[in-house]
Amino acid sequence: MMLKKITADKRIRLEKQKALVPFCAIRREAELANRKEGLFDQALQKKGISIIGEFKNASPSLGKIKSKITMKERMEAYQASVDAISCLTEEDHFLGSIDDLKKIRTMTELPILRKDFMIDEYQFYEAKAAGADAVLLIAAILDDVQMRDFYGLTKALHMDALVEVHDEWELERALLADVSVIGINNRDLNDFTIRLETTKRLSSMVPQGKRIVSESGVREDAHIQYLKECGVDACLVGRALMEAEDPKELVKRWKHYERNQR
Repeated sequence: MMLKKITADKRIRLEKQKALVPFCAIRREAELANRKEGLFDQALQKKGISIIGEFKNASPSLGKIKSKITMKERMEAYQASVDAISCLTEEDHFLGSIDDLKKIRTMTELPILRKDFMIDEYQFYEAKAAGADAVLLIAAILDDVQMRDFYGLTKALHMDALVEVHDEWELERALLADVSVIGINNRDLNDFTIRLETTKRLSSMVPQGKRIVSESGVREDAHIQYLKECGVDACLVGRALMEAEDPKELVKRWKHYERNQR
């Protein structure tokens, strides 16, 4: 399974990174980071559907992504349109890095989600030190104790957490951990097929008061309307925005469409 391969490679990367920057050093850097608490969560509570614009260099299902604009141009477009940014920092399969997040932080004040395979407390301090406002917790790679402990660590570091689920069992576990923001990934981890119906099915099980983020598969106006009817608070969009020549206009079109469908 690809998920096991990615997490195994991440463990190897982590050992190398810890040798370069010891835990005590990254913890000191995190303590010096100065970001207001709750910015990511607040970005999901705006009127209408919030858009989280992603930055990634590649993915296992798509291969290397050829962006038509530079990182700087993308951040300028995102600053003028999206509500938050997701940055892929996984090195081996998504060709990302924590340096990408650091660069993006210098270009925007928007809330940034570190999207990675978080399996070690070191990564949380690293995210905080780099300027992240939130981290991704993937239920499929964490047991119940890890999910609870990592969620608590995230809060202790004054960051938000997007807890990603793929099915009913993972959603039940996330709700038992009393997390605030649920990410529903529409991509099947076994065959990489995408079904927006996953959001429709799982969102109906999420209690009021939780924020819902639909991840993967948003590519056209009709998808925005479909997800709005599912009651989501936000959509995390990767491929469509990464391949767009003008991501700002695409986001503005979606938001205009969503407002006019009320």
